Amino acid sequence: MPTKEQEPNRKKILDKSITTRELIFLVAFVLCLSPFITPPIALLMGLIIAQFIGHPYLHLNHKATHLLLQISVVGLGFGMNVESALKAGQNGLIFTIISIIVTLTAGYFLGKALKIDKKTSYLIGAGTAICGGSAIAAISPVIKAEEKQISIALGTIFILNSIALLLFPFIGHYLNLSQTQFGMWCAIAIHDTSSVVGAASKYGPQALEIATTVKLARALWIIPIAFLSTFIFKSKGTKVKIPYFIGLFVLAMIANTYLPFVQEISSYLTSIAKSGLTLTLFLIGCGLSKEVLSAVGYKPLAQGIALWILISSMALWAVIRLF
Repeated sequence: MPTKEQEPNRKKILDKSITTRELIFLVAFVLCLSPFITPPIALLMGLIIAQFIGHPYLHLNHKATHLLLQISVVGLGFGMNVESALKAGQNGLIFTIISIIVTLTAGYFLGKALKIDKKTSYLIGAGTAICGGSAIAAISPVIKAEEKQISIALGTIFILNSIALLLFPFIGHYLNLSQTQFGMWCAIAIHDTSSVVGAASKYGPQALEIATTVKLARALWIIPIAFLSTFIFKSKGTKVKIPYFIGLFVLAMIANTYLPFVQEISSYLTSIAKSGLTLTLFLIGCGLSKEVLSAVGYKPLAQGIALWILISSMALWAVIRLF
């Protein structure tokens, strides 16, 4: 017989609502590993669970998505060729530099005009300019941002990422963009690596290769921007996090290009990596709860949307004219 002290725990474990919530989450989780669930559908599934059921493991979500994204991106490297990747990276270099300068400058003035907290505004600008959540995670400790400032910036970026994943392939097909054009466009105009890869993989294999390479080359700009941030915000004694997984991605590309035995299994490794990215998008959707959405506020969201429209329009015009 359970004691009185054990009785509440027993009821909690046997509570039908908790068990049902966990079961629905785990079923959706497994489904995302199947070939039947595309990245946009996975994201929608996550959003539905976040809004109507709730994420049963929310406290683990941020670390899980961060680690899973890095592993999956490295896995994609096993499906790419060094020479074509270098070509794509060189073509996207000028776009990357110009877009980062324009986005950070526009973000500064928009933040002042909307009277948004300086650090929140800067994080939104950096997330839009470089690589979404990864940039915010790397820069926030450098500028000593508070938890609320980080949450607002991440919420803004992830909301727009979700829209981009669904919207960009539709626009690409409507405008009859080539895979090269689309890959370059979404690498510059979509914030987070997971959504870039999700949108590009739906468009085609060449678009995926170009988008991934250009986006990861863009992500390296976290390092100089983080160092610059220490001077802007006069932060001393802070460490800059270097995205080491990009180096592993490069090693995976080299292995796939020059090692025959790796080429034999590369299709299996990239298939697993794509499933991992689909799962990442599902978890990102699950993390966008009502509380996260309501905490963002209309001013940061307005800044994020304005920056996004600016960089998307500029990048679309450039890729149509030049590629």
